[in-house]
Amino acid sequence: MPIPQWCADGVAKLAQRAPGSARIASDIAFADIPATTLDARVPTRHGPVPVTVYLPEAEPSSAGVYINLHGGGFVMRHPEQDDPLCRFIAARAGVSVVNVDYIPAPQSRFPGPVEQAFDVALWAAAPGRPWDGSRIAVGGQSAGGALAAGTARLALERGAPKIALQVLLYPPLDLCVPARSKMAKGKESFLARMGPAFDAAYCPDPQDRQDRLISPAGKADQASIVGIAPALVVTAGRDILRDEAVRYASRLGDAGALIGHIDIPSVGHGFNILGAPREIVLPVYQRIAREASRAVGGVYLA
Repeated sequence: MPIPQWCADGVAKLAQRAPGSARIASDIAFADIPATTLDARVPTRHGPVPVTVYLPEAEPSSAGVYINLHGGGFVMRHPEQDDPLCRFIAARAGVSVVNVDYIPAPQSRFPGPVEQAFDVALWAAAPGRPWDGSRIAVGGQSAGGALAAGTARLALERGAPKIALQVLLYPPLDLCVPARSKMAKGKESFLARMGPAFDAAYCPDPQDRQDRLISPAGKADQASIVGIAPALVVTAGRDILRDEAVRYASRLGDAGALIGHIDIPSVGHGFNILGAPREIVLPVYQRIAREASRAVGGVYLA
């Protein structure tokens, strides 16, 4: 039985009140890495979107930019949770990082968040930015990974901006399959419980969930993605979203666009925010920083 829309929206708005960065353990907060930031507001077709820009120590104009899109089931708004990753990339990859505070559902339903992310990429590519706008990477965790995939897809279809790298961390990439049916032995259950409400708040019409910007790992999307931005995909063994991310990684590989797939069997969804040990999180961040540096011309610092 479908969840009533008023109920889904109510659950989403309640979830938006949940705490953010307070949950991140100190050993994976990377507070030892200094960060120089500035705030800006980016115009999008859905209204202005706040962003926080993390600047590298070196002259930022000599390298490109990494656009980061936070997670939260397409409904929560906690960009500060991604502060550890953003400061790590800026410092270790030597590139500017734009952390996007996009407007989530139900305030902005599909395709609103995808279009916001794409509009931020267009803004980042415009002349006059403090970085090289011809070299852009886009990445995200969970829902943010799905938005990064959608941004890369729109850039492929429209021919601009040029996306040099997409980083997809444990993304939801097939909303055609109900969240509860993704449960299996050894998998976490919290996404299966919250998924029906979050999916309904983000995309109320089940038919719309076949769209390539929301379910690129679904059966309905058969279009060619040859030429799409090279991708680094990160999956977690206990995550109910793992299988769809693996399918999409295979599809990217068939298109010649997969530069790496990191699969960590022992962890679950959001592991780098929800307390995985540093020895697991650090190598993932190091790989992201290396790929970002290579893709957009930064100077990688081990």
